[in-house]
Amino acid sequence: MNKLFLSLTISILLSGVVNIANAQKVKSSTEIMEAAYKQANKEKKNVLLIFHASWCSWCKKMDAAINDKSCKKLFEDNYCIVHLTVEENEKNKNLENPGAEELKNKFHGESSGLPFWLIIDDKGKLLGDSYIRKDGQSLDTPGENIGCPAAENEVAAFSAILKRTSKLTDEELLIIEARFKKNK
Repeated sequence: MNKLFLSLTISILLSGVVNIANAQKVKSSTEIMEAAYKQANKEKKNVLLIFHASWCSWCKKMDAAINDKSCKKLFEDNYCIVHLTVEENEKNKNLENPGAEELKNKFHGESSGLPFWLIIDDKGKLLGDSYIRKDGQSLDTPGENIGCPAAENEVAAFSAILKRTSKLTDEELLIIEARFKKNK
């Protein structure tokens, strides 16, 4: 009986060590962005960076719209899409990408809510973000966060940013607009 107990105890301990060893380390925002810039440069695209969290229902709607069969290829042909996890609850803090919150704040995202997204060129220059701004305001001025576009004005603003930062045609933008309007 003691041998059986000892054998089971050792098996349980070893499986725990194996599970810990197999747990994947969460990549830092620097690692993720360096890979994205390299891919964007190689493929002649811009980077669509989405800050999200596991609890965020609008983040899930954003991903569902981008990955919808009507839109997925349009986005993939025009952007290198990356996600950085931020603002997790205590239970899921281990999912956050180290440095992601600081990067979000660098682009005036400290009080934006989620999702918060940026379009950046392959050198890290900001080309667009999820803020709706008043006429004449620059990208240096935070506005109202669109998050996941759903309302008419949000979808129109999103489409205008996509038009400026991609090779999407007007016809393709209409497809994307129609899909995002379903998020209401």
